[in-house]
Amino acid sequence: MEPTIALRVRLRKLLNEVIPADGTEADTRFLDAEIDLLLTEADSLHGAASVGWMEKAGLLQGDIESYSAGTEKYDLTSLKDRLSHALAMAKQYADMETAAAGKNATGFMIKVCPPRVL
Repeated sequence: MEPTIALRVRLRKLLNEVIPADGTEADTRFLDAEIDLLLTEADSLHGAASVGWMEKAGLLQGDIESYSAGTEKYDLTSLKDRLSHALAMAKQYADMETAAAGKNATGFMIKVCPPRVL
């Protein structure tokens, strides 16, 4: 697929990689060149999003999950939960790509009329 500015912006949105208002692409996980590579290697936008989420899952690192300061306690999202989310997003976009590819398949439909009941 040929990368365009619109596709790059859309893929960033699907990957939850928003460039901050006062920031640059360096403030996100994927640079524009990496986004373009995802788009070039994929057959569809959903395929690129699926691969992107798989890459995000592989880049996750463990952080402190909770800490306290005095009487305040802070709980952060665990690595396991973030990994599960990233893999679920990758599967969702892979399923969407498969469903879109299935629309082009040939097949047939049978319609059954229910009997009229008095």
